[in-house]
Amino acid sequence: MKWKLLKSTYAFVCPWLRVRKDHIEQPSGLELDDFYIVETLDWVNVIAITEDGKNILEEQYRHGIQKVCIELPAGCVDQGETPLEAAKRELLEETGYTGGEWFPFGEYAPNTSGMTAICHTFIAKGVKKISNQHLEMSEDIRIHLVEQDTIKELLENNSITEAVMQAPLWRYIANNI
Repeated sequence: MKWKLLKSTYAFVCPWLRVRKDHIEQPSGLELDDFYIVETLDWVNVIAITEDGKNILEEQYRHGIQKVCIELPAGCVDQGETPLEAAKRELLEETGYTGGEWFPFGEYAPNTSGMTAICHTFIAKGVKKISNQHLEMSEDIRIHLVEQDTIKELLENNSITEAVMQAPLWRYIANNI
């Protein structure tokens, strides 16, 4: 079942991603000389629950789909960081919340056929606000504190649209954590 890599070159490189053009041979002998793979950093999602039981959601514009989206706190795993370190950093930067008890809640692949990235999801229970947001110049994030039932409603009416956020949130709702 495994494909044989015959040649690989980069078609596009920038600081956030690289597009690799692979020449592969399938077990059947079929060769494809233009199989593209998008290489990006792994990223993290945080299902964060405050000390008083509220769930932290974010609202921000996403230019790829040209919509304002409801999301989990999230971001890239920087080089030299573990996914847990990245999750804690992103939660603090984007929301001002930190602390609590953290545990992993799955790894999700957004596109196994054409991307290398994995999304690592964590649950953080009992977080507390210790500062204001520390956003990058390009970020404009509004914070919402909601009940778990609100998350279910947002999922049911497709207000949370990103699949690698939907999957762990549906699991979170199903397990009533």
